[in-house]
Amino acid sequence: MRILSIGKTLQHNKLEIVSIEGASLHTLINIETFDYIIISGGDGTIRRVIKQLHTMTYSARFILNPIGSFNVVAKLHKVPKLQTLLDALANGETLPTQKHPYFTINEEVFLFSAGNMGDLQHIFLSETLRFGLLKNNMGKYLLAFLFLLPLHLIMTPFMLMSSNRFFIFTPASFIKKFGSFYGEVKEMNIQLEDTYNHIELDGDIVTITDNLLHIKPAGHIHIVTL
Repeated sequence: MRILSIGKTLQHNKLEIVSIEGASLHTLINIETFDYIIISGGDGTIRRVIKQLHTMTYSARFILNPIGSFNVVAKLHKVPKLQTLLDALANGETLPTQKHPYFTINEEVFLFSAGNMGDLQHIFLSETLRFGLLKNNMGKYLLAFLFLLPLHLIMTPFMLMSSNRFFIFTPASFIKKFGSFYGEVKEMNIQLEDTYNHIELDGDIVTITDNLLHIKPAGHIHIVTL
């Protein structure tokens, strides 16, 4: 059994674990030989790893070590503690997995959230507050939400009616579509006014230099559970 750890050096006395940083993933030429890939970080880290891997041929199952601020993907799948999963593997147990879909927006990848509405402003301000006591906890997101609440209350109705704005949040899939809000992702195009656009993807802010966004389902990953 071969295990790859991305983002954190990990050791287990009964398992062989190869550890690398996410920025070095593109240099790994034998990704298909790993049975499990551990991702240590938050939702943005998972997204960046999947972006590098989704065009490769691999069959690895993903073990999430959710040490980010929100960890939405890990919470959706009720991911157990990392040590519990490693001990189970060391004991020869076959661990079940759950599928999680991912999507593309032009050349980018996202797993549950994308948009250029209030989510974008919220992440911008939250990242500005990422220092001191707020650096590694959810307090920065709560403060940013409270600061922006009056603006959101005023602007959200107009954004929902705009053809140049959109917000995708797949955990709310019970709402298929409401104005510019999408709980379900189907293949679609969104025309923007400019060719230089900031977009929020799973808590990351990326820049897309195109005024036409092509969004579509792109595949799924297998997340280890218990």
